[in-house]
Amino acid sequence: MTSKTIDTSPSEVREPDDVTVAPDGRPMAAQPEWRREFPIDWPADEYVSRRAMLKFMTLTSAAFVGGHAWLAATAGGPEGAPLPRLAIGRVDELAPGGARIFQYPEGSPPRLLIRIDETRFVAYDQACTHLSCPVIPEPRAGKLHCPCHNGWFDLASGAPLAGPPRRPLPRVTLEIEGGVIYATGIVTVAAVS
Repeated sequence: MTSKTIDTSPSEVREPDDVTVAPDGRPMAAQPEWRREFPIDWPADEYVSRRAMLKFMTLTSAAFVGGHAWLAATAGGPEGAPLPRLAIGRVDELAPGGARIFQYPEGSPPRLLIRIDETRFVAYDQACTHLSCPVIPEPRAGKLHCPCHNGWFDLASGAPLAGPPRRPLPRVTLEIEGGVIYATGIVTVAAVS
């Protein structure tokens, strides 16, 4: 078995910059500093120009602004069409402290109608404003409870009292006429700080 020795004398050792050749064919020592520090050549280097980047940013910004303008124009709000008046129950069907689920407008998510006492009724979205778990009325305590994350809302106002919810429950406006309870609209209130 013969052994082969490798000559590592200083005359044979060469600097990497002398061996490496940049894509343009010039030695690394003749390249700009950024090329010496980042010698990797990407095929797409030649494709991204300032003009292409500016065009991309302009089109992306226009799409972003256009999308938000479309959302603002089509979103229902105070300027939108009024909701219909809908009979949701009779006064004599709910005892004080009682509650029932209804849909307003038809086909929408469930809402809660609660009779607080002999003369006061309130109605709210049944979905908690934190993560949309159903809230449970607790009239004796004067609260609505969300058991998913232990959120609490005031029964009379729908305002958050405890837990993670920061926004009040959307309230359904009610009218009572001839012993019939009508839902007439929905009021959404901003978040509580």
